[in-house]
Order: sequence, then structure tokens, then C-alpha cells
Amino acid sequence: MKPSAIAAIAAGATLATAAAVTGIAGAVADTTSPPAATWQQPTAPPTDWGPMGPCGWMHNIHVSDEADYLTHMVAHHEEAVAAARQLQRSNRPQIRALGASIVTTQNAEIATMKDWLAKWYPGHPGARDYRPMMRDLSRLSGDALDETFLQDMIPHHMAAIMMSQRLLASRRAEHPEVADFAAKVRDAQHAEMFQMRRYLADWFGEWGGPCGRWDGPGPHGPGPHGPGNMMD
Repeated sequence: MKPSAIAAIAAGATLATAAAVTGIAGAVADTTSPPAATWQQPTAPPTDWGPMGPCGWMHNIHVSDEADYLTHMVAHHEEAVAAARQLQRSNRPQIRALGASIVTTQNAEIATMKDWLAKWYPGHPGARDYRPMMRDLSRLSGDALDETFLQDMIPHHMAAIMMSQRLLASRRAEHPEVADFAAKVRDAQHAEMFQMRRYLADWFGEWGGPCGRWDGPGPHGPGPHGPGNMMD
């Protein structure tokens, strides 16, 4: 892969995260509105996103308090783990390694978050309103499995990044352990998201998945949106 292509991918990933954080900070700055009870996802399944596009739901992510963040992040992680387990059928060792890392890391984080919820918020309801973001991978194999996973997990990671940044920006983390955890999730998933974007570009000539697909000829030439317009 050419150095110029790698530089373009890095710049695009940085711009995408900066745009997300800027949008969150602006929303948090409006303290006159009461916080929403939950963060909302699309009612349609990922195969039918509708006119808003696959990432229109990102503007409706809400974290009302620390307990809300933890319950929704548990559900979010559980979906990621279930999808990542399917990658052991991939023909690519890089994808199998990515899936194994997600399963190991996020399973441990789920256990930690559940311990915190039981200790600090006993009886708090779980995220019953959680709506899946990932497509069913159980019947896919080969390139179809790898490409679909990458397309769906990139916006899935972006949701975790935005949820975590919103919790931090709003200063609603009541325990330093949760603040540290949110920063870790934000940074680790940003790094994984960049890696997955690079895989999509290298293997499938796509830029960033449904949230910012580069419609041109892969990373070696500009598409209609350009490499910087990750969220349009």
C-alpha cells in the first residue's frame, strides 16, 4: 500500500473522530434540555437503513447517566462479541485475530461493567430497548463474511466511541473507574476502527464502511465524496 494512501486513511480517520467529538460536545453544551433516558438506534434492520443512511442514528445517541452508559455498553459489547465469534470461519488470519481480540477484550469488559452495575446500581434495569446494529453473519463465509463484518463493525465502534466521549464530555461519570474505562474504550476502539478501515480499503476497495464509504477506486484515487468526508 502506498505511503500516500496510508496518510490519507489516517487523515480521514482523524477527521471522522474529530467531527464526532465536536458534535457530541455541542449537544452536551445545551444544558437547558433534560437528558434523554436512552440512546436510540434505527428501528429498521441494517439491511434496510432508509433515507437517513446507516449513520443517521448517531445524532440520537444519548447517555443520561453513568448507569445508563454501563447498561447500554454491556448490550453493545455483547452484540460485538457475538459477531466477532463468527470470524473464526474467516479465511484471513488478520480477521480471525481481530475477532479473537474483540471477544477476549470485550468479554472481560462486560464482566467488569456487570460487577460495577451490581455493586453501585443494584436493581437497575438492563438495556431492554437495545436494537441490534450488526447483520446476521452466521450464513456468510469467505469475502462476504469479512466484508460484511467490517462494514457493520466500523459504525458499531463509532457508536461506542461517541457514547464514551459523551459520558466524559458531560462529566456524568460518578466513579473514576468508569471515566478511565470510557476513555480506554474510546481510544482502543478508535484504533481498531482505523485498522478495519484499512482492511476494507486494501481488500475490497472501500473507504470506511457504510458510515463513510469511499465510492471511488479504493485508496489510490478520489471518489465522489473524497477521503476526508467520512460521515457524509
